[in-house]
Amino acid sequence: MFKNRVLSFITLTYLITILYSSLYFIFPYNIYKSRFITIIITSFYMFIPLLSSIILQKFIYREELKNIGFNLKWTWWYLFSVFVPIIWNLFAFFIALLFPDISFSPDMSGMIERYEKNFTADQIKLMKEQIEKVSPIIFLIGTLLQIIIFGVTLNAVFAFGEESGWRGFLLSNLKSKGFYYASLITGLIWGIWHLPVIMQGHNYPEHRTIGVFMMILWTILLSPFFTFIVYKTKTVLSASLMHGVLNASYGLSVMYIKGGNDLTAGLTGISGIIALIICNIILFLYIKYFDKGILDKNYEIFS
Repeated sequence: MFKNRVLSFITLTYLITILYSSLYFIFPYNIYKSRFITIIITSFYMFIPLLSSIILQKFIYREELKNIGFNLKWTWWYLFSVFVPIIWNLFAFFIALLFPDISFSPDMSGMIERYEKNFTADQIKLMKEQIEKVSPIIFLIGTLLQIIIFGVTLNAVFAFGEESGWRGFLLSNLKSKGFYYASLITGLIWGIWHLPVIMQGHNYPEHRTIGVFMMILWTILLSPFFTFIVYKTKTVLSASLMHGVLNASYGLSVMYIKGGNDLTAGLTGISGIIALIICNIILFLYIKYFDKGILDKNYEIFS
């Protein structure tokens, strides 16, 4: 089995994931009632792909950790990593407003309604008071700054746990298949890997089973952008930044809307899926007319 590096990585990663996910039987996933322990378990879940990469490279193939793609050389493409997730959120927000059961909520009453069943009356009251103290524009600017700061720091560290596996070890062993095929396979494996946490209620608490398939479709649509940024920067650090900001910006697309549910609104909902399809078309046209070299199967990923 170990002769096939891709199959070895998938098998080992999924096996560790299944074993690690048994923790949810001991500490049930609940982001509101058991917030601290849920965040801790789910955050360290993200290091499983890195662990698989290290085990395979150091102990099975006995080679340097070069496929993790750690490179600190600066490039302006890092800004792409930081701001593209925010653009995805804005697209998803405007697309959601086209849905008949979703409306604009500048006072963020829609966001408060989504939290009412999960927080105490005192917590909801405090949330309303904090929102009323600040103008919507200032609140939005503050939110964007928090997204960027936490996205490129703490979130990016945990995201590196995933990206060193997906866009490090796995992508480096799939690149000979070509840009889009490698992106498709990576996105598919990445999406299926989320199954345990999705079934626990992560991202789609109201539609867990359908949410698994939504997550797979979502990661497949995300994957070309992560492949692209790794190719342009020759490091998974850029993918870690993009992933970190993506996770930090999760609530941005639903902050000013009212209505909908976890399948329709938000970046991981149908509005987000449509936004990513549009962005994928733009990326395809850019590659086709301005960056054809990236489609070369011999394209060097890591320098």
